[in-house]
Amino acid sequence: MTTLWSGGTSLDRAMLAYTVGDDRDWDRHLLPWDILGSLGHIEGLRASRLLSTADHTRLRAGLRAAFRAVLAGKLDIGEEHEDVHSAVEFWLTKRLGAAGQRVHTGRSRNDQVACDIRLFLKNELLGLQVSALGVAAGLLDLAERHQHALWPGYTHTRRAMPSTAGLWAGAFAEGILDTVEALPSVWARVDRSPLGSAAGYGVPLPLRREVAAKALGFAGLDHNVATVQNGRGKLEADVLFWCVQLGHELSRLSSDVVLLSGEEFGLLRLPARLSTGSSIMPHKQNPDLFELTRARVAMVEGSLATTLALRAKLTSGYHRDFQLLKEPLIRGLARTQEMLGMLAVAVPALEVDRERGLDALGGGALATDEVMRRVEAGTPFREAYREVSAALKRGEAFLVPPLARLLSRRSATGAPGRLELPRVWRRWEAARRWSDRERDRFHRAMDRLRGKGRRG
Repeated sequence: MTTLWSGGTSLDRAMLAYTVGDDRDWDRHLLPWDILGSLGHIEGLRASRLLSTADHTRLRAGLRAAFRAVLAGKLDIGEEHEDVHSAVEFWLTKRLGAAGQRVHTGRSRNDQVACDIRLFLKNELLGLQVSALGVAAGLLDLAERHQHALWPGYTHTRRAMPSTAGLWAGAFAEGILDTVEALPSVWARVDRSPLGSAAGYGVPLPLRREVAAKALGFAGLDHNVATVQNGRGKLEADVLFWCVQLGHELSRLSSDVVLLSGEEFGLLRLPARLSTGSSIMPHKQNPDLFELTRARVAMVEGSLATTLALRAKLTSGYHRDFQLLKEPLIRGLARTQEMLGMLAVAVPALEVDRERGLDALGGGALATDEVMRRVEAGTPFREAYREVSAALKRGEAFLVPPLARLLSRRSATGAPGRLELPRVWRRWEAARRWSDRERDRFHRAMDRLRGKGRRG
């Protein structure tokens, strides 16, 4: 194996295998971003007069060729490479000679990988935002179609009060939007360039860090160079916590679907194409995709726990422990995207059994309505409560009032009779506009570096 640091010293193969581990597999996710980060880095070197015009031109052309080679599958991380950085640098040096060796000027692998991860995260988070908005849109569409479909609401998994399928679906849409709207605060940390911090203490060169940051489309810098390594794991945890919060909405939604589509409830129906069968029981239509969504959320939680444990007790500065942050981060992001993609397909396919919903409203689910009817007729609340409780114990039932009347008595803002879904759609549109704006800014910067669509 060739390393960037051995200096010709004979190295213990077992030690190298142990320290590299499966890092190459995770580094493959960073390969295009390592090249783009280097394209931004050489812009900073040129502005700092640390790279001649001729070498800058050769390096830029070489890095753009490397990027195309990655897309074509002709540049990969092999067993002969220690990591993504050595794979790219040796590829350049083989073709450009001394100019290729200058690409690492003013840089450490520590700020290099931090830059790679932030570019990777930008791309992943923008994709997750779009997918989350897709699930929210599916839920809002479901809420609009069934906003007057009555069924019981539940507390303690027991019938509580009349509700609607629209209220249920709309609540999950708003829960997802709550998390979606939290992304800009996470993004603000991802959107700071670490380049120029090197191993955590800067370099004795007149680097113009701001130039590299601007070339890469970052909004600014991690100002104090020591904060970059001190923040390793913290940024990953912020991102994974955002994924977990999103996942909790998907998990609770999935648990509801599993329960409410069961024969004993029958309030929701799953299409056969989204159900699985049994190898022994021919009648089964199982909600496996929703059960596995809950399981995947637990695994994203595990990724977050791993990330927190890895960084918790370290002293300041860089530690090789940080290498192991890649796996939980990349796995957690991938699983979150899988869940969102599947639920974007499944949610619009859910069907509501309106008759079963009405049938389930009999008895206790209407008790509170009867209490409030007596209160409006002049009975003190506590007396009305005792009267209705006694009636229920005697086995009396309360008839389901007409739909219009039942909903009209629930006309407070956000209640079943007044969902005001256009207001929620406006939140959805605002989040989409933010996502579109940041995606455009990010992609324009990456396209400029690649020389795509303009002279570069």
